Amino acid sequence: MLNSTLEALSDSTLADSNGKARHAAITGTVELSNLIPPTVSYESRGNVVIIGAEDAIAPLASQFAALNSVTLLATEKSAQSLGCDNVYYAKDVTVKGYLGAFDVTCAVEGDLLSANLAKVAIGRECFDLVVDMTPEGVIAVEIPAPGYYAIGAGKAKLADVVEELPDMLGTFDKPKYFRLNPDLCAHSSRGVNGCDRCVDACPAGALSSTGHSIAINPYLCQGVGTCATACPTEAISYALPDPDNTQHFVYRLLTRYFEEGGATPTLLLFGNRDEAAVAKALPLLPATVIPVALEELATVGIDTWFSALAYGAHQVLLATNTAFIPDTIDRVLREEISIAQTLLTELGYDAERITLFDFADAESFKGFDTALMAREERLEGTKREKLFTVLDALYAQAPAKPEFSQISEAGSDSTAPYGSVECRTDDCTLCMGCVAVCPTRALHAIGDRPGLMFIEQDCVQCGMCEKACPEKVISLKPGLTWSSAARREARVMHEEEAACCTSCGKPFAPASMVKMLTEKLQGHSHFQGDAIRRLSMCEDCRVKDIFTQISDDPESQLKV
Repeated sequence: MLNSTLEALSDSTLADSNGKARHAAITGTVELSNLIPPTVSYESRGNVVIIGAEDAIAPLASQFAALNSVTLLATEKSAQSLGCDNVYYAKDVTVKGYLGAFDVTCAVEGDLLSANLAKVAIGRECFDLVVDMTPEGVIAVEIPAPGYYAIGAGKAKLADVVEELPDMLGTFDKPKYFRLNPDLCAHSSRGVNGCDRCVDACPAGALSSTGHSIAINPYLCQGVGTCATACPTEAISYALPDPDNTQHFVYRLLTRYFEEGGATPTLLLFGNRDEAAVAKALPLLPATVIPVALEELATVGIDTWFSALAYGAHQVLLATNTAFIPDTIDRVLREEISIAQTLLTELGYDAERITLFDFADAESFKGFDTALMAREERLEGTKREKLFTVLDALYAQAPAKPEFSQISEAGSDSTAPYGSVECRTDDCTLCMGCVAVCPTRALHAIGDRPGLMFIEQDCVQCGMCEKACPEKVISLKPGLTWSSAARREARVMHEEEAACCTSCGKPFAPASMVKMLTEKLQGHSHFQGDAIRRLSMCEDCRVKDIFTQISDDPESQLKV
């Protein structure tokens, strides 16, 4: 649909050089795709349960007669008998699962007992399909799992479900939309909880915390990509395709556009579901607007948008029908856009260089005549490295040059994943608890002497250091230091004189810590005589001293 629109606009007698360059760039650039994406499989035998008031669900039984079995679960009993077979009554209903594996449980005698309805009704462990006629929906997620049709809540149309369900028998494959690298995750470390941005960003309920790690249910994942966009460390990345390939595609596309004689390009990013709306709006837009289709609009974020500006785009438009977008996706997009626009305005640039685009404004749209910056070569590295590369280039020529900018996410209680940490050094014991939990090594030890170092550019504001500090002397400071050198510098936050081992002379701990332990433990029964003296030894000499004493005086082991 979109390609034919572009071709028609290119062939029109009114087409200018930009329109021809746009068509040449789009047709001459290899499309975004994965040759063999990983998949997950569903198996459905056609056993459906219909949930809702008896008056609403009873007439539907006959419409699904082609399925293997139809079970009715009435949450409200009809005033008169409807003579339905295979009908059950329950008010407290819980549904979990996905196509081919729905667990439907009904409370019996309050919360004391629960019954597996599938086992009672059809002799199986689960149902394959769920038609939910309740007004609120039994499963409270914005994007339901495959096989779950929330008709009563307005998330599916009855006519479409009646037509679709007879075909929902057999084995079905779905792409596995994400890649997960637990080693990069900032969610938890050593029992301390940190970042949970991905969990909050999922509208399908596919992500959850196990207490020590993030778990993703690939059967519930619907591939909207908000988890990957929200993840500050790339522990979660989108796979159809990954953002790195998307950025490389944008680079090739814009490079080809300029080679074909195009000028003043505006990049229009949109999800595949909005293709019809883009095709309708495109004839009303200037020929300088270049559409780029994504699996989902939220699969790419701030690093891709700023990379597009670095590759020559004068503006980046994010096109979607906000009236129909789930609230969570809308929130994640707006929070990410809020950060991008804050960064732009802090430097004195127009915030609208990166913005949401309403299809209704197509006819009145007017792009920017000038680029923000000289075109960069293709960027490499992590998404944070790419973002900071572009920000440094923008800062070098910015109308305003702030030293530090506070950054917040509009309409959110959470902080943006950029900033530093502060330490009240007077009370810091250099126990290195913060270093032990830091997922990015933004906080790390000096190495050759007692001390704590920090690199702002690596800090994702997960908060684990703050929670792990036993003295509560560490606090987060969200924001961005604009000096590239200062942001990348490994600066010393706190250091102390080292205590040297009284046996071998090796420095082994902060002198203040050894002094504090000695003062606190000198009156303890377990730290009398030689025991208190060993606090001033390194770990190796301490062990040697113990075994030397045992060898010289074996009976000392009996003294407790």
